[in-house]
Amino acid sequence: MYSKNDILSPFTLPNGIQLKNRILMAPMTTCTGYFDGSVTNELVEYYRERAGSIGTVIVECGFVDDRGLAFPGAIGIDDDNKIEGLAKIAEAIQSKGSKAILQIYHGGRMVEPSLIGGRTPVGPSAIAAPRDGAATPEALTAEEVEGMVTKFGEAVRRAIKAGFDGVEIHGANTYLIQQFFSPNSNQRDDQWGGSRENRARFPLAVLEITRKMVRQYATPAFIIGYRFSPEEMEVPGIRFDDTLFLLEKLAELGLHYLHFSMGYTLRPSIVDKNDATPLIHKYVQMRSETLAQIPVIGVGGIINKSDAELAIENGYDLIAVGKACIAYPDWTDRIARGETLELFIDSTQREELTIPEPLWRFSLVDAMIRDLSSMPTGKFKSGVFQEKVQADDHELMIHVNLETDRIADIHLESHADLDVTFVSSFETIRSRILDANTPLVDAVSGATTQSEAVKKAVTKAMAKSCKALALEEGGSLEPPHYDVVVLGSGGAGLAAAIQASDRDASVLIVEKMPSLGGNTLKASVGMNAAGTRFQKMQGINDCKEKFYHESLKGGKGMNNPALLRSFVDNAAEAIEWLADRNIVLNDITITGGMSIDRTHRPADRSAVGGFLISGLVRNINQREIDVMLDTDVIEILMENGAVSGLQVKNDDGEVLTIHTKSLVVATGGFSANHDMVVKYRPELKGFVTTNHKGATGSGIALLEKIGAGTVDMGEIQIHPTVEQTTSYLISEAIRGGGAILVNQKGERFFNELETRDKVSAAIIGLPEHYAYIVFDEQVRLNNKAADEYIGRGFVVSADSPRQLAEKLGLDMHTFLATLERYNVFVEKQHDEDFGRQTALRHPIHEGPFYAIQIAPGVHHTMGGVTINTNTEVLDVNQQVIPGIFAAGEVTGGLHGGNRIGGNAVADIIIFGTMAGRNAATWARN
Repeated sequence: MYSKNDILSPFTLPNGIQLKNRILMAPMTTCTGYFDGSVTNELVEYYRERAGSIGTVIVECGFVDDRGLAFPGAIGIDDDNKIEGLAKIAEAIQSKGSKAILQIYHGGRMVEPSLIGGRTPVGPSAIAAPRDGAATPEALTAEEVEGMVTKFGEAVRRAIKAGFDGVEIHGANTYLIQQFFSPNSNQRDDQWGGSRENRARFPLAVLEITRKMVRQYATPAFIIGYRFSPEEMEVPGIRFDDTLFLLEKLAELGLHYLHFSMGYTLRPSIVDKNDATPLIHKYVQMRSETLAQIPVIGVGGIINKSDAELAIENGYDLIAVGKACIAYPDWTDRIARGETLELFIDSTQREELTIPEPLWRFSLVDAMIRDLSSMPTGKFKSGVFQEKVQADDHELMIHVNLETDRIADIHLESHADLDVTFVSSFETIRSRILDANTPLVDAVSGATTQSEAVKKAVTKAMAKSCKALALEEGGSLEPPHYDVVVLGSGGAGLAAAIQASDRDASVLIVEKMPSLGGNTLKASVGMNAAGTRFQKMQGINDCKEKFYHESLKGGKGMNNPALLRSFVDNAAEAIEWLADRNIVLNDITITGGMSIDRTHRPADRSAVGGFLISGLVRNINQREIDVMLDTDVIEILMENGAVSGLQVKNDDGEVLTIHTKSLVVATGGFSANHDMVVKYRPELKGFVTTNHKGATGSGIALLEKIGAGTVDMGEIQIHPTVEQTTSYLISEAIRGGGAILVNQKGERFFNELETRDKVSAAIIGLPEHYAYIVFDEQVRLNNKAADEYIGRGFVVSADSPRQLAEKLGLDMHTFLATLERYNVFVEKQHDEDFGRQTALRHPIHEGPFYAIQIAPGVHHTMGGVTINTNTEVLDVNQQVIPGIFAAGEVTGGLHGGNRIGGNAVADIIIFGTMAGRNAATWARN
C-alpha cells in the first residue's frame, strides 16, 4: 500500500491526510515550560524555527494531570487555561507549512515527588520503579482509573481546540500507559490487571476515548498516533509478542500511525542478547494484514539522508528525526541539498539556533555541545600519538594514528580490567570519529562519559601533532602576547574581559576550573543599584545616599568609604552596561538590610547568576576572546617592578609562559578553603559552604607572593538560609517576596529581613540550630527559584497550614497562631513583634503552603587583597603594584564587616568593568 519511494516525497495516512514528506520531528523534552506547565515564548519560537520544510512536527509530551509531569519544565494539557499557549505552538508550526501533532502522557510511577510538590506519584499498583530512590506510587482505585481515562480524553479535546492536526498517545518510555500494560508495574487483580487482555484495557480505553473526542470535536482529518516501547528488560516485563498483541488490538480500533520508541531504528532485542535481528524486521514479518495497513515510524540515529533511507529500506514508512533537528533547525533542507552532517552544536550558537536555555542545559543537548575554539586546525605531523583515557577507576591508553590531513586510526590498548561495555562504546565512537575525520561527533547513547573521554584524548593528540608540525616548519610554540590577561571567569572576570576587549585590547581569560562561570553561577537574588531607570519605570523613588548609608550600616561601618562611594555612584551605570549587552535586569525586589526595592533581577524572576553568566559568555564568544580552561597559575611574573606575564600549567601538565602587559585578578574568595576559613575564624569549623569548589583563595595567595596587602581577612559572612544536606543557598528573594522564618515550635523568632549576620546569629542561637523558611503559593508564583527548590526536593508542601505543621512536627496551634498574627501585621504594615518594615507584601494564606529547613553556611569572604578606587592592587605599604588590577571577591574593604544581599553581584560588574577598562588603558599606554 505504501511504496518505498523518496523520503522527501508526499505520504498519505490511512485517513486520507497527505504529509508533505516522510520526515517528522521527534517529540523531545525541552524543559522549557513555566512552573505550572504553561507555554513560554521561547518554546513557541523553538518550534517555529524547526517547522517548514519538515513534513510534521510532533510536539513534546504534555501531561494530562498535574501529578503526571515526569521532568522539570514540562508542558501541560491538564487544564483549559493551557489551550491558549498550546495554540501558539500549533499556529507557529502550521504557519510554516508543517503539520502539528501534540504528544500526550502521564508519567505514573516515573514521576519524582519533588516535581509535584512533594505528593506521592500514582500508578497501576503500589510498586516502585526498579531504580535507585524511586518512590512507591499510590495504586489508582478502579474509579480513579476511569477518571484517568477521562483526563486523557479531555487532553485530546484541548489539543483539538488548540488547533493541532493530531495527537500522539504516549504509550512508551515506561510511563503510565505502558505501566498498565506491563506485568512488572501492573499487578492488579481487577478488570485493569492480571491477564494480558486485562492489562491491555487501559491503553485501549485511552485510544477509544481519543477516537470519541475526535468524532465529537474534530474532523476525520485529525491524526491519531500511538508511541510504544517494544520491550522491557525487567522480569516480568513486556516482551515483543506482548507488544504485537497490543498493537493488533489498537489497529482493530483504528489508528493513523504507530511510532517505535528506540534509541536506534535497527536496534535488536534488548532481552534476547543472542538475537541480532532488528526488531523492525520481526515486526514486518509477524504483523497481521490489519496491522500492516498502519504506517510505522522509526526513530533513533538519524543524522543524514542515508540513515533515513536505510530505515525505510528495512521496513519503516516514516522517519522521526530527533537530535539532528535540534542541531540543524533546517535539517530537511540540508539533506535535500545533499549535505553530509556531523551531529554537534557549536558552543556559541545557542541563540542563532533558537535553542531555549533550559534545553541547552539538558543532557540531551549538553552532550552535543562542542567548544570549537579548542579544535586544532591545519595539517598534522604524521605519526602515532598516545593519550590517556579515564574509564571509571581505570586509566586506559589509546593510540591515535594521524596522517597529514586525516585521522587514520584509533587503537585502544588491551587492559586486564577492560570492561566489555567500554570496548563496545569505544568501537562505536571510534567509527564515528574516523568516518567524520573529526572528534566533533555525537556521543554514544548510554556511554556519554566514555565517549567524551575518547574524543578529548583524540583532540589532544591532534593538538600535539599540530604543535610538532609547527616546530618542524620553524614555527614557535610560545603562547602569543596579550594586552590583558584575566584570571578567573566568574562575573567579575568576564565583565573585565569584555570591557577590555571593547577598549581594543587583546584579551585572554585563564580559568582553573573546566568551565566558565565561577561562583557567580550560584548567585540567586539579584544586583543592587539606586536611581536606575528600571526603578523609575516602576515608580520606585530611590537615591544613592540612602544606598550608601544602608550599605555602610550593613557593613558595621567598617567599609572602605572611598570604595563604597565609587560602588554606589557607578551601580546604575553598571545596570545600563549590562542592558547595552542584552543582559537586562528589569524586575526589582528587596534584600535584608535594604529599605527600598533596589535588587535588580531577570524579568522572569529566575536566579540572577545563571542568567548573568549566560549573557556574559555570549558576549565573550561574540568578541572571540581567548579562553584557557583547566589551567592553574603557578606564578605572576614581574619585570622592573611591573607585571610582565604568567607561568601556568595546563591539564596536560605542560608549563607555559604567557606574556601580558596588564593583569586582572578576579579569582573569587576563599569560602571553599576550609583550612583558610578556620585560620581566620576558628568558630566556623564544620560549617558547610554555599560556594563552588574553586573558591579556594588561590588568587589572594598569588598576589601575596608578589607583595600585595590584604584587608578584613577575618570578616567572613555566613548566610542564614542554606539547605544543609546539599549546601544549596535558598535565595534571599524568597524572604524578600514575603516569606517568614519559624523555629521548631512554630514561632517567628527574628526580623527575617535583618542583615545576614544578625539573622544567622538568631538561627544559631535556637536550641535546634535550624529554622524553617515558610511561604505560600503567592511567594512561589513570584519567585522562579522556588520551583527549582521544589524540583531539587528541598521543599515540604501541604494543602493547608495545619497539614504543613503536621509534616514538620511543629505545634499546630502555635504555628496557626503565628501565621494569623503575622497576617495581621501585613494588613497593618507594621510588625509589632520584631520590627520588620520591608517585604510585608501579602498575608501567607494562599495554598499550597511550603517550608524548607535551613541553617547558616559560609557564604562570602569580605576580606581580600587591597585595591584603590581605580581597582589597582596595592602592596603592604599601600603603594600601587604597576599593571595589576583586581575585582570581585578576591578584593577586600568594600563590604566591611557584613555584605548586604545583592551587593556582591553589583560589586563584580561595577569593579569588573572598571578593572577591564583600566587594564586596557595601562596596556595601551
